[in-house]
Amino acid sequence: MDKLYYGAAYYLEYMPVQRLDKDIAMMKKAGINLARIGESTWSTYEPQEGIFDFSQLEQVLDAMEEAGISVIVGTPTYAVPSWMVKSHPDVLALTKEGRGIYGHRQIMDITHPVYLFYSERIIREMMKRTAHRKCVIGYQLDNETKYYGTAGENVQRRFVKYLRVKFKDDLNALNREFGLDYWSNRLDAWEDFPDVRGTVNGSLGAEFEKFQRALVSEFLSWQAGIVGEYKREEQFITHNLDFDWRGHSYGVQPNADHYDIAKCLTIAGADIYHPTQDELTGKEIAFGGDLIRSLKGDNYLILETQAQGFPCWTPYKGQLRLQAFSHIASGANAVEYWHWHSIHNSLETYWKGLLSHDLEENETYIEACRVGAEFEKYGKFLVNLKKKNDVAILVSNEALTALEWFGIEAAAASNEGIKYNDVLRWVYDTLYEHNVECDFVWEESQNLNEYKMIVVPVLYAADERVLKKLNDYINNGGVLVATFKSGFANENVKVYHSVQPHIIHQALGVTYHQFTFPKNVVLSGDITCGAENFYAEKFMELLIPEEDTQVLASYGHYNWKDYAAVTRHPFGEGFGYYLGCMTDKRVLWKVFDMALKDAGLDVPKAEFPLILRKGRNEEGKAFWFYLNYSPEVQRAVHEGILARDIFTKEQVDGGGTFEVKGWDLRILAES
Repeated sequence: MDKLYYGAAYYLEYMPVQRLDKDIAMMKKAGINLARIGESTWSTYEPQEGIFDFSQLEQVLDAMEEAGISVIVGTPTYAVPSWMVKSHPDVLALTKEGRGIYGHRQIMDITHPVYLFYSERIIREMMKRTAHRKCVIGYQLDNETKYYGTAGENVQRRFVKYLRVKFKDDLNALNREFGLDYWSNRLDAWEDFPDVRGTVNGSLGAEFEKFQRALVSEFLSWQAGIVGEYKREEQFITHNLDFDWRGHSYGVQPNADHYDIAKCLTIAGADIYHPTQDELTGKEIAFGGDLIRSLKGDNYLILETQAQGFPCWTPYKGQLRLQAFSHIASGANAVEYWHWHSIHNSLETYWKGLLSHDLEENETYIEACRVGAEFEKYGKFLVNLKKKNDVAILVSNEALTALEWFGIEAAAASNEGIKYNDVLRWVYDTLYEHNVECDFVWEESQNLNEYKMIVVPVLYAADERVLKKLNDYINNGGVLVATFKSGFANENVKVYHSVQPHIIHQALGVTYHQFTFPKNVVLSGDITCGAENFYAEKFMELLIPEEDTQVLASYGHYNWKDYAAVTRHPFGEGFGYYLGCMTDKRVLWKVFDMALKDAGLDVPKAEFPLILRKGRNEEGKAFWFYLNYSPEVQRAVHEGILARDIFTKEQVDGGGTFEVKGWDLRILAES
């Protein structure tokens, strides 16, 4: 891209009054140069079957084109019109809870032939009216697509076919690998395959969820093929990938495989929502950005983030600007709000846009005007910012799903307790707070050796080939930090019947036979520096170190005192670290600090709430973003070479000090 994009989703169809000209004028004043339209209003464009009315969409395109505002058009397939469901009620997904009732979005079966027929038709009609438009720079496929629990007869029939291919029609192999003899679940005829919705077998259940995620990739790839028939060569295809939701964006999305989906996109996109006010930390912005950037190893688009959002998210002064540049610091080429105006009816009435319900200027809009002006002025220097990180975190949808079935600290009939994303965010947030930037890698990734240090959180289910690859990584000089519950089960969630952790114990220099839940178990040893208030938390493995393994922490408990908790082991040219329990982030940081030194990496001096992010533009010039996630002034030490503040033009020497005001930022450019 040749500039930074700054924009908002715009819905003429939702407006209580006709004010398109005024909205365009206010957008121009705010420096908005991008609008996303179309993805939410299928029933407006096709009010009855086969009757099309794109007049409002074309009205917006005309206005945007005249104003010089670029447009991303979304295919409107994530919310189906009522006439379709009235004629074909079974397009609604059949899930564990039964069939849905029309009203909510994203309740359809994305594999249903009737739904696909109508989806293809509306996409083609939309493409005919938009692909030639000068203002349309790209297309968003669907919206935050997931599989929505779909498990109807057609889905399960396809799943059985999938299993027959995977196990080469060998039911004995299926029974053996999934352990179906347990509780008389064994199958001796494919015709007897049960409804998977009722299974209590974690291997079968996890495999079905993996299959369902593949349906999402298939669906979006199918849409990309249709769009690709019409779009111009320079128009891109994207999708707004979203994340696990804990009241805000949180972790790896359990119901879609981002790594697989990214293959059909020309540029990755994301929706990132996060707390603000006193809870604004920048962690979700950085986590989501790092994950999405890593999918294609390239810049990405923020297709949705909040302007005002929930009432509890109404930003303090300076926060909207801080958030916008935080996205750019992670490699985003666009920041787009959901949405332009606050709607006046229905479910998301109080999810507020840049404009409030009165549709007039407000403090958030006024700050957006500043952001837009700065994007326009400095965007040519900051666009296509490239990042080269030496640390990566390995993530796995399969491990996430497996831990949903076999949750840590789970009660007998419950999956309550710590989950995959909790451990993932434990390690990511600790690195973030100490300004260690990182990428993400997946089990399929072939570029592990590009990184000097890799962190592997709770890789509960993994193919032996992946575990051998991790051993090779350490042997070849890499530093790997793995946590508890890694290498425990195979890719089919069958627990390895060998010493744990399977295979990687060779490189980690530690084994265990037992594990338990800690109760008042303190940690003792070098890594705790003699402190008495660091405890083992959530889960603990009783580690037995090899002779050449350094014990960094042991369990300070009369019964568990003979076991290690945290270890470091030389293997080949590298080092393997293992954490047998969860603990305070201060202890985790001490492990990371030691591992980073083993990897030959310098540890930044700055710590949260002062966040440092780095990158180089297309000319190779280095930029340092100093982001202050607090209301207090922070004193910063420049951790780079001679540079100049792009806003104030102040020159800063390497090692020089300067101030960053509360909820503010400084961007230094290599001088």
